Amino acid sequence: MKIAIIGAGAIGGLVGAKLALAGEDVTFLVRGRNLEAIRDHGIKLVTHDGWEHTATGVRATDDYAEAGPQDVVILGMKAHQVEPVVDELPRLFGPETIVVPMQNGIPYWYFQRHGGPHEGTRVRSVDPHGRIAAGIPAERVIGCVVYPASELVAPGVIRHIEGDRFPLGEIDGSTTPRVQALSECFANAGFKAPVLDNIRAEIWLKLWGNLSFNPISSLTHSTLVDICRHPLGREVAASMMREAQAVAQELGITFRVPLEKRIAGAEKVGKHKTSMLQDVEAGREPEIDALVGSVVELARLTGTPTPCIDTVHGLVKLLARTMAEQQGHVRLVETPRLAA
Repeated sequence: MKIAIIGAGAIGGLVGAKLALAGEDVTFLVRGRNLEAIRDHGIKLVTHDGWEHTATGVRATDDYAEAGPQDVVILGMKAHQVEPVVDELPRLFGPETIVVPMQNGIPYWYFQRHGGPHEGTRVRSVDPHGRIAAGIPAERVIGCVVYPASELVAPGVIRHIEGDRFPLGEIDGSTTPRVQALSECFANAGFKAPVLDNIRAEIWLKLWGNLSFNPISSLTHSTLVDICRHPLGREVAASMMREAQAVAQELGITFRVPLEKRIAGAEKVGKHKTSMLQDVEAGREPEIDALVGSVVELARLTGTPTPCIDTVHGLVKLLARTMAEQQGHVRLVETPRLAA
């Protein structure tokens, strides 16, 4: 398959590297130091057990017209980074091109081809101007949930921490040859990509942890295991998750995993910094609207009270505004111990 990966960060880089190593025709749409590094050296993947693999046959460009029509376009950036590139995407579209958004949180397409009472409702938190939905026809979209943890450790170098699941699903719940072919493509690259008939339920299962652990970690500078093993931190996370579950149930979603099991799964990841904490430490804009703001929006849509989520959302938005105004980052620095 001809596959374009937009963005070569933690997830886009991981997916593109493994697909390329499996023999797929991969083009990265990237800029800056990542563009230079991938053009010169390919993209390097450091596996969780320390092995290094470099895909040298990939292409890298910042020119969408140069990349040309693709079979698959993977949106490998954060949710707030999609709108700035949406006008370029048609240059990658052929008659049968499919688009796979890999953003965390509630996706912009959530109510497209939904079939419920909110059919066609725009999720303003992630598509405030409606430009994303207008620029990517719903019939091109295949839903995807991202479970692996990885990080960009240097330009063109990705470290895979853990996980290999990318569940896929048509957004109308059907099973089609194209989603099955994409699943096989991912499987050939070493991923687990089952085809689901309700991809939205899987989105909520992943979001259940992200909407709580990400903002809590960014505010407290704690890792997943730190939060889960601190009684008060664990209870704040659980309260947010209970509120989110109530919102999801109003939208017809049933969770297949109990809350305590979901928290236990986060605890098993260990001393892992969430993506939002990594962003705060690096001075990048944190991914708040898709992970938390969207749930607040759907809570208002369904008339569901979410006091704990609302409070944490307000605090982390204030943190993001302060960082932006000060053009700075927030990071814990070890205090030197004085000799006795």
